[in-house]
Amino acid sequence: MFELKRSEIFRGKREFNEVYSKGRSFANRDIVIYVLFNQNLSGRVGFAAGKKLGGAVVRNRVKRILREAYRLNKNNIRQDCALVLVGRKNLVDAKAGAAIKSFREICRKAKIWTG
Repeated sequence: MFELKRSEIFRGKREFNEVYSKGRSFANRDIVIYVLFNQNLSGRVGFAAGKKLGGAVVRNRVKRILREAYRLNKNNIRQDCALVLVGRKNLVDAKAGAAIKSFREICRKAKIWTG
């Protein structure tokens, strides 16, 4: 039910770049979300954390938090879009609960929340 399969996650740079260049972005203090309505990539998601956030350990923790927020809420998100979630500096020290709340808020702002 709350499973996140490997086939649902972007792996290649080409997929990320397509969503970055053609999609719309929405942001709050914790997360930036890029949304692209595209038949080829629909229902897929990518997670990113830039080097400004810190070392590899910090960036991987931010991506884990983003993955968990998405995984718990993916049933409430429209499946006809591709997403890229980018962590911001505030997410480095945040708890998972705060990230989930922030994720729901940004999805409502982007009008992709159905729950």
